[in-house]
Amino acid sequence: MPTNVNPTVRRRRLGQELRRLREIKGMTAEEVAERLLVSQSKISRLENGRRSISQRDVRDLCGVYEVEDHRVVDSLMQMAKDSRQQGWWHAFGDIPYSVYIGLETDAESLRVYEPQIVPGLLQTRGYAEAVISGALPEAPPSDIEKRVSVRARRQDRVNAPEAPLRLWAVIDEAALRRRVGGKQVMAEQLEHLIEQSELPHVTVQVLPFDMGAHPGINGQYAILEFPDAADSSVVYIEGVTSDLYLEKAHDVQRYSVMYEHLRAQALNADQTREFISDIAKEYTR
Repeated sequence: MPTNVNPTVRRRRLGQELRRLREIKGMTAEEVAERLLVSQSKISRLENGRRSISQRDVRDLCGVYEVEDHRVVDSLMQMAKDSRQQGWWHAFGDIPYSVYIGLETDAESLRVYEPQIVPGLLQTRGYAEAVISGALPEAPPSDIEKRVSVRARRQDRVNAPEAPLRLWAVIDEAALRRRVGGKQVMAEQLEHLIEQSELPHVTVQVLPFDMGAHPGINGQYAILEFPDAADSSVVYIEGVTSDLYLEKAHDVQRYSVMYEHLRAQALNADQTREFISDIAKEYTR
């Protein structure tokens, strides 16, 4: 697959365009579903980019919306074709969070708050193995290895020589104190975290216990932003059996404001490196 074709992003853009055409026609998703003899949930999944869109789906929808410009139809059909190609992550088999990986791969910047663990993009291999093994105690070693490999591949965006992902991570002190994989693994992880935080496009801030209650008290979330203005920002909240993607402007704005409060309450970058270094020393004694 050409590197400039991201199937996840193609699906999002195509879904947004199909929603726009439906709204111009003044139809509800339920009305479209009735015309095509499909479920309303299918129309919703097509529009939010969570489901692969076939060229037949595009043809049928364009027929319902009475799109007469063949150039528009051809463009949408091509997007549908591109959206069914496979991203690099498909080579690893079934990945539950493949939609997120597709978004992250195309994102320009990522703001993440982690209350329990070091963010995946900043993990060492040893730490990642311990985290994944602990989170999935019944998973076979092959599944653990696959997930670790995917995580390592995702980190290429952070370390890319050109146009790397701009990463801002606010990490709760609990993530640094939780002994994952033993003292040596933690010492190596914290040293790696300090090294990564010195990259010009990476900012790490620690939220100490002393700060008490804060806007992120309810748990982890990430905000992804994209280089193309046509791609709306996305708030990602990871779940055990399913994940949540928020794209409405007021939802993104609310989480963005929460993130600004977290950044204001956390230690600054220099204080954070000193704080992490002090904790790392405790793991080397």
